[in-house]
Amino acid sequence: MNEHTLKGEWNQMKGSVKQKWAELTDDDLTHIEGSRDKLVGRVQERYGHAKEDAEREVDDWRVENKY
Repeated sequence: MNEHTLKGEWNQMKGSVKQKWAELTDDDLTHIEGSRDKLVGRVQERYGHAKEDAEREVDDWRVENKY
């Protein structure tokens, strides 16, 4: 899935994102706007993960949820 598709389906994905990363706020979700890089950055920031770990976690979540 490309970045454009991720952004297009962002409103439907927000619930799944909140389930996976409950510490993300509604403001975080608004800021992310479906951007993989912004999601990685917020996961890294909120959970204190290294960038590589946050990227792996986001990518695994995308594969699991077919996003």
